[in-house]
Amino acid sequence: MTRQPFFYDITLRDGNQSLKKPWNIKEKELIFNKLVDFGVQAVEAGFPAASEMDFDAVKRLAEIAPSNLVISGLARAVEHDIKKGIEAISICKRPRLHTFIAMSPFNMKYVLNKNPEDVRKTAIEAVSFAKSEIIKVNKDAEVQFSVEHFGDCMENLPFVIDTLKEVVKAGATVINLPNTVERTRVKTFVDMVEQVYNALPKDIMIAVHCHNDLGMATAATVESYFAGATQLECSLNGLGERAGNTNMYEVAVALHNSGVDVPLNLGEIYELALTISDMSKVPVAEKAPLIGPEALAHRSGIHQDGAVKTKDMEKGAYRPIHPTLIGRKDDEKIGFTSQSGKTAVFEIISDAGYPITIQEAVRITPIVKEAAEKAGELPTRSIIDIYFNEIFNVKGDFRLVSFEKLAENVFNLKFFHKTEFFDMNAQGNGPVDACLSALKQAGFPQKLVDYEQYALDGEISGSGASAMTVIHFEDLQGNVILARGKDESTLKANVKAIFNGLNLMNR
Repeated sequence: MTRQPFFYDITLRDGNQSLKKPWNIKEKELIFNKLVDFGVQAVEAGFPAASEMDFDAVKRLAEIAPSNLVISGLARAVEHDIKKGIEAISICKRPRLHTFIAMSPFNMKYVLNKNPEDVRKTAIEAVSFAKSEIIKVNKDAEVQFSVEHFGDCMENLPFVIDTLKEVVKAGATVINLPNTVERTRVKTFVDMVEQVYNALPKDIMIAVHCHNDLGMATAATVESYFAGATQLECSLNGLGERAGNTNMYEVAVALHNSGVDVPLNLGEIYELALTISDMSKVPVAEKAPLIGPEALAHRSGIHQDGAVKTKDMEKGAYRPIHPTLIGRKDDEKIGFTSQSGKTAVFEIISDAGYPITIQEAVRITPIVKEAAEKAGELPTRSIIDIYFNEIFNVKGDFRLVSFEKLAENVFNLKFFHKTEFFDMNAQGNGPVDACLSALKQAGFPQKLVDYEQYALDGEISGSGASAMTVIHFEDLQGNVILARGKDESTLKANVKAIFNGLNLMNR
């Protein structure tokens, strides 16, 4: 679909009116400037007739608005509100007066106490008056009309459509269809939007304004776009009455993922979300889509495996976007619980800067799982402690007592095998060769496949160690066993690796 969506922000009106402590003018101006940077095409700056503070805030935002930005002021369908609204927004280059009245049978009867024909008359007269007044100050100004509680108009939709045709003739160029209280299926609402779109002239912009009472505002808004709605009324962080309004980030990313040209700076989303949360004192939910602290977290072993295998790809196995699309610097989070597996162990330890192979991760996973079953999700430090204990201090039948250099190429090895003590002197071309020679004399010959040494800084080793040895042995079945040893002494690191390997092979 080539039609570009028109993002109409309602954070400063719907969002602000829902806060326990509404923003002052200075705070509104700060948020307004962020909305401009974000790239929204319209801002509903407030309800000028509600209070002098609201009037002053709307007027101030209209004064500083860039020339390409629509500034909208809300007004009930009464002359006083309309005049006050026009006065507040008239200074900007693109003013829009937004008026509304409810048309659902329930609200007309029990809230407005008016019959449908009176409501129709009020709507037409309000739009006509607004149009005649606003073009006096700006010939290009617009009038937007909203059918409050449109989502409840299923049974009288023909009446609503007929009224909207008259409202358009009276001067409205934007028709807004709010799901003021979300009560039923998304498809039902979207079908109604499509009927209105098909019934009105195509130069009329159709808008939707969805509340999130059942948690489907994003879906209703996105699908309404594909049914003909161009203006999408959304709020930063989903702020709004009750369960909130449509979350702008979710709509923008859903459309982006659907191949729609979204005219917003998506890379600003994450920082913007944190700012709005801080200013509104409404925390971002842990599991909030896209922006929540846990939105990129994986704890299932299957999910972790897929996430790790695709972490460097634009499309991830278990994420809707690459985090950088919305400006997130953090990547997918791997947490370890009893539901996790070897991939999580490998990633957590590797990300912490410690050397580990997938085979070693397999080896220690049951121990980490056992700890997680008792404690719940394990902090990284606990997993690292298990890693050091199980990788560098392998328990078994062999126990090293000491290894000392006696002379050039002559070494002494003391160790236990089960309860038997051995005290062996041996020669060798270096400590590894001498240790293996001593073990052979004691009746424990080993086949060395490979030998490596690394320097470790104290931060990585966790105990001030400066050397790590990696030994690869081949057991009697032809399996290669990898063992590690670490110590401040290179000599001792070598021998510790050998004894860890002995215990691994004899488990």
